[in-house]
This record gives sequence, structure tokens and C-alpha cells, in this order.
Amino acid sequence: MKKFQGIFPPTITPFSKDGKVDEDGLRKNINFWIENGVHGLVPNGSNGEAINLTFEERKQILEIVVDETNDRVPIIAGTGDSSTDRAIKLTKTALDVGVDATLIVTPFYFQVNQESIFEYYSDIAKACDIPIFLYAVPKFTGLEIEPSTASKLAETYDNIVGIKMSIVDARKISDMIHLTRNLNFQVLSGSGSSIYPTLALGGSGAIVAICNVAPKLCANVYNDFIKGDVIKARDIQLKLIPLDIALTVKYGIPGLKVAMEMLGLPAGIPRKPLLPVSADVRKAVKNY
Repeated sequence: MKKFQGIFPPTITPFSKDGKVDEDGLRKNINFWIENGVHGLVPNGSNGEAINLTFEERKQILEIVVDETNDRVPIIAGTGDSSTDRAIKLTKTALDVGVDATLIVTPFYFQVNQESIFEYYSDIAKACDIPIFLYAVPKFTGLEIEPSTASKLAETYDNIVGIKMSIVDARKISDMIHLTRNLNFQVLSGSGSSIYPTLALGGSGAIVAICNVAPKLCANVYNDFIKGDVIKARDIQLKLIPLDIALTVKYGIPGLKVAMEMLGLPAGIPRKPLLPVSADVRKAVKNY
């Protein structure tokens, strides 16, 4: 399980001018992230615009990431879907391609209860022999995974090994860690503003969008914390918060992509219905 500890970017998907997946650009970005010290990669997540990709594109991206990464860092593939059957198909495909684990978002669109969430993950865990991270992102789905649900899933299925919590509520994070601390279960922050608090509460790392543009800073929050230099880790976290709020909360994926371009990295415009940022937003992003 140590291979899944640390800082992972939920990698953006660069698109070419004709709107297709930019393979060369993705390969360049993979090397940028790895060379700047990330502990793993998470393709086809929310920030990879997976919801707006076809099945074939999602598979293509995984094949590129597995090939270019070449076992240098672990890969956790996003394979969630609003449909249980499609999520199983995506997860089996990720396993066949050769990723190390999967990150599966809660069902979305229809509002379901905790019983439905439990059954959703149960069906996937029974059908797919691969480590599974639960993924709670209430701002997109309107759903949370209660600690009791996560704990029951981890106790029932050996291949349910952790959760990404895309929230900044320290109490909820602490509740999750408290209830699962005696299980083979890792709690990862999903917010760039909560890396340090999650680690301090006993979490294992983070999967955060801001890591796309600031991989070294994000990785060093974890590295310094693990080395025992908690003051240095805290100070880096404080530097990250305004950048995280601007690029991932205020401007979202379009802002993140323009920031990547400003670093000289391939990104392309977001896929519709997301639109490129305005000139004013581009200027604001540049100031960060």
C-alpha cells in the first residue's frame, strides 16, 4: 500500500487544435510531472475531463500513460460512471491496460442514498480484481460517502483500499480517518488546500488538481512532512492555498489549462461545454 502514498496529480487531458487527445503533449506532461517529484499519476479523473471523453479516448489515454510512465510511478485510473455496468467495463479495461489501481467516483446525476452507494461499489469490487479508491466529490455529485459506508466497504472487500475526499472540512476528514484507521485503508485529500491538514490527521497523501501546475511544491508538502519537518511542510501548504483557490476553485479546468500553457506545457482548450478563459481571466492567472 505504500505505493499509493504521496502526492498524485489528477492529470489534465491535453487536446490538439482539432479537438483530439494530444498524445505527444500528454507524454511531455507525464515526464514533467514525474521529473518534478510526484508520487504517482491519476489519469481520467475530473480534471482530465473524463466525463466528456468517449470510452475509446479514455482507453487511449490510459495506454499512453502506462506506456510513457514505464513503471516509474504508480497509476490510479479514474473509472467511475453514473452507470454501474459502465463503471465495471471501464474498470476492467483499466486493469487490462495495466494500471495499478482505480479511482471510482460515486454515482452521479440521480441522487442515491448510502445503501445505493454501498451496492455500487460492492458490484464493482466483486467484478474487478484491482485496488479501488472511493471518490467523494460533493461539489459535482451532491453526494458524500459517509465514514460508516467507507468502513463497511473496506471491511467487506479487500480490494477497496482508500478514498479521495474532495472537501476542505477537517472534521469530516478526521471522522473518516478515525473510523477507518485500523483498516488497510488510506485517506487522500482531494483539495490542494487540505494536503497538510489531511497528513496531520493521519491521512496518506493527496490527489489534487493544483499538482498539475505546481508538482514540486505539492510533493514537498508530503516529503517534508514525512521527514518530520512539519513547519516547512506547513509553510509550503500556506503558499499553495491562494494558488489552489484561484486555479482550481475560482477558474476551474479552463484556468488550470491556461496556467499549464503559461508554463510552456501542452494543454489545449477544454472540451465543450467548458469554454476557454477570457482575456481578463488569462491576465489574472498570469499574476499568480
